[in-house]
Amino acid sequence: MHVLAGVLLDGAGRILIAQRPPGKHLAGMWEFPGGKVEPGEASLAALERELDEELGIAVDPLSFEGLIRVPWNYGERHMLLEAVVVRAWSGEPQALDAAAIDWRLPNDIDPAILAPADRPILAALWLPEHYPITSAEASVAEASTQVRAALARGERLVQWRLPAVPVETARAGAAALLPEIHRFGAQLLLNRDIEGARALGVGVHLSSLQLRELQERPLPLGALVAASCHDPEELALASALGCDFATLSPVEDTASHPDAAPLGWPRFAKWTENASLPVYALGGLGPADVAMARMHAAQGVAGIQGFLAV
Repeated sequence: MHVLAGVLLDGAGRILIAQRPPGKHLAGMWEFPGGKVEPGEASLAALERELDEELGIAVDPLSFEGLIRVPWNYGERHMLLEAVVVRAWSGEPQALDAAAIDWRLPNDIDPAILAPADRPILAALWLPEHYPITSAEASVAEASTQVRAALARGERLVQWRLPAVPVETARAGAAALLPEIHRFGAQLLLNRDIEGARALGVGVHLSSLQLRELQERPLPLGALVAASCHDPEELALASALGCDFATLSPVEDTASHPDAAPLGWPRFAKWTENASLPVYALGGLGPADVAMARMHAAQGVAGIQGFLAV
């Protein structure tokens, strides 16, 4: 089942969500409005029709911008949920098919109120194009300097990864950075340290080994959980665990893993298009590769070199 979801974005940066009415699957949960593509119908034409029927608006297809495609299974119900940002329409949206509609800023939406298949859409809306990772050889002081410089340049999502530093020392360094992280409205994820993430109230980035060991999401919804993935199986595990996003690597040759065979962009795109969560391209890439990554279904680019240079 191919389903189109319209992400209506107004001039204030708010998005429209709709509450599923009584009697429907997942009644009471919120979602992005849209509906099924009928046999023989073009997908974007289906979105125009559904938003007319559900909201009473005439959308401008020239304002459409693809966001993310989410393959999803609700038990025996299999679907491909394709989210499209809509920036222009005529008419005032009304709840013609929903129990209610509401306009909210993406950061003000609790993902727990959304239907599970719609949560990756919310993540794709507010996750940035860059995901910097601190240098593996850095001390706490050096990594702190890197992060402060990145925040000043506009980075808003950072992985705190210091494998050469004792866990408690790395955790204390992250705690000392938190006032600045919060002041910039940024998000910090600790590499592998679930206990530290819980204690500090930050996110966690899981290793592929942790993906295979964990039975449930280690942090509540609203606290970021990411994972390192290297193949479709690990991407599926990350989605099943409820991760908010993943990295997929290595896309190109990288000095940090010289023995790893690079995926290349075609394989990266194929695997990412079949994933059910936003995916960052990682491995041999820098900020200049964002456009290429976006063309191959990525949320953006992750890395060390070029992202955290002081």
